[in-house]
Formats: sequence, C-alpha cells, structure tokens
Amino acid sequence: MAWRGCVLKWAKTELIRSHNTTSRNSRVSPFNQQRCGFRREARRPDTKKGNVSQETKPSPTEASALRPPPPPKVPRPTLFKPLMFTVGFTGCSFGAAAILQYETLKSRVQTAKDEEEAEKILQGSQDMAHWHDWWNQLSGFQRQLIILMSMADDFWSSLTEGQRTVTGIIAVNAVVLCLWRIPSMQRSMMKYFTSSPASKTRCLPMILSSFSHYSFIHMAANMYVLWTFSSGIVSLLGKEQFLAVYLSAGVISSMFSYMCKTATGRLSPSLGASGAVMAVLAAVCAKVPEAKLGIIFAPMVTFTAGHALKVLVAIDAAGLLLGWRLLDHAAHLGGALFGVWYVAYGHKLIWRKREPLVKMWHDMRSPGAQGSGPGGRPGVGGDSGSGGGGGPRPE
Repeated sequence: MAWRGCVLKWAKTELIRSHNTTSRNSRVSPFNQQRCGFRREARRPDTKKGNVSQETKPSPTEASALRPPPPPKVPRPTLFKPLMFTVGFTGCSFGAAAILQYETLKSRVQTAKDEEEAEKILQGSQDMAHWHDWWNQLSGFQRQLIILMSMADDFWSSLTEGQRTVTGIIAVNAVVLCLWRIPSMQRSMMKYFTSSPASKTRCLPMILSSFSHYSFIHMAANMYVLWTFSSGIVSLLGKEQFLAVYLSAGVISSMFSYMCKTATGRLSPSLGASGAVMAVLAAVCAKVPEAKLGIIFAPMVTFTAGHALKVLVAIDAAGLLLGWRLLDHAAHLGGALFGVWYVAYGHKLIWRKREPLVKMWHDMRSPGAQGSGPGGRPGVGGDSGSGGGGGPRPE
C-alpha cells in the first residue's frame, strides 16, 4: 500500500509537471509565433519595396510620355504687312512733301505781296519820335525780353535753311530721349519706339524707332552727322524733298533690318536714327564725291566724300556678313543704299512725276483758277524755284 501510494503520488506529480509544461508551451508559442510574425512583417516591406521599385521603372513608352514637351518652335515672322507699310508710308511722304512745297510757295507769294503793301504804307509815316516814345513807355523787363527775342531771331536767321530744317528733328529726338528716362513709360517705349520683326507691333515702330535713342552719346553722334550734312542735302533736294527722303529712309532701313534679322533668326530689337542719317550722308557723298571731309577730333586728316562712303559701306557689309551685334549694320546698309539709289534714279522716278498730284491739290484749293499756280504762275509742280526741291544740284 505504501508503495502504491508512492507510485500514485509520483504519477500525480508527473501529471502536474506535464500540465505545467504544456501550459508553459502554450504560453510561449504565441510569443514565438508573434516573433515569427514580426520577422515576416519585417520581410514584407522588402518585398513591397522591391515591387515598388519594379513598378516605378516606367516602360519606354511611358518614359517618352513623361518627358517634358520640347519648347515650341517660334514661327518665322511674316513681313508682308511691314512691306506694305513701307511702300505706303514712302508714297505718302513724297505726296505730302509735294503738297507742302505747293503751300510753301503759295505762302511766299502772299508774304511778298504783303511786304510790298506794308512798305507803301510805311513810306508816308517815318516818324521816329513815335517809336522812341513807345520804347520809353516799356518797362525794363519788357525791354530785356524784346532784346532776347531779337537775339534769338538774329541767331535763327544766321542758320542755313538745312540747319533750320533739322532743328525740329533734333528737338523730337531730344524729347524721345527724355521719355526713356520715365519709368512708367518703359513698356510703351519698348513697344512703339523699338523695331523688331518678332514684335506684335511691327509697322508703327519702323518710323518711331528712327527718332528714338536710349543713350545720349548715340543721339549726339547721329544728330551731329545730320547737322553737318543738313546744309548740303537741303541745297541738293530742297526742304520738302529732304523731309520725304529722311522719313522714307527711316522706314526703308528698318525694313531692310527686318529682312536680315528674319533670314538670320536674330530677332533682337533696334532703335536709332542711324539708318536715316546714313541715307542723308550717302546721298551727299554720292552726288558730290569730290567734297572734302574731316574728323572732328583729328581736323588735320581729310579725305574725299566718295572714299568715306565706300569705307562706311564696306564696314557695314562686313559687319552684316560676320554677324557683328554691336550695331544694326543691316539698317545702316539699307539707308546708305537707299540714299545712293535716290540721287541716281529715285529723283527722276518719284519727285519729277509729282505734278499731277500738285495740280489736283491746286484745283481742290482754288477751283476758280484751273491750270495756274499761286500768284498766277503756271506749273507750280514743276522743278523750277530756288530751294524749292528741283532736280538734285550741287551748292
């Protein structure tokens, strides 16, 4: 019995141990599974990363679709409108010059008649005491003002007709130069006073840019050359014809610049009166090639006008062919070619055929006087008249 009790006690003890072991194993196994679960979870991101990395590699078609689109090709600007503007503006310039010449001659005739009548009236009233008393009645400020006005009138009378004509052009260029210094005007100045074939506004800047300078040195150089050759060109062409040539040269030089910029693809804007000034210089040099010229900073160096024109044309042609970008050589070359062409052929083709327009204007202004000019002179539209814009003639 004692042995049986010992065996039962031993079996009960073993049963309790096995039960505890089973419970321990049951409690340990979840942790082991959890650890394995964590290990599996640790492996899963790797597989996902691999999948993501595989998924992020686009196919060739998708890669081509994801690439940024190439920049759009800028279409080459068309020059039809600028060409039509050049032809129309040139025709209107010479037509307006012919009408202006008619009105100038008419006013001169009327002024001569008025002066003759005034002289007849003043012949009977030469009482100097009256003017002496009138001068004494003036205040000191009024006397100084009259003296200044008299000095200004004397200075204006001392200028040649060409210098008086270009004074207005210089004044307009000076005003435009001041407008460039106003910050609020910058956008408008870039739009209307710089010429570029790539701009949306291409026609009007062709003439406005001929009066536009951003640098004072640039304007001073152009206006000095214009002032120097003003007397010669006005004596050759007359005041009215000179204005038509100058304005037309500004537009034609801009058109020539448009063509060269469009051909080369360099669509940078330009400004300045260099093209019109080159036309004036070339016209004088081509008409009077033996005239002597000099350099302002080296007066001892002299050369003929014909040689100077050849050198300037050669420099601009080289600059155009070699792609120099400091100056608009295309505009310079276009202005020079137009000036040479006009004194050689353009005067005969354009200015001498203005008489029908002048007659039509005369008939509109004075319907009662058919076929006669101001003052009863027939053929106002002819080529005669001192300084009235006849055929090109040296001074």
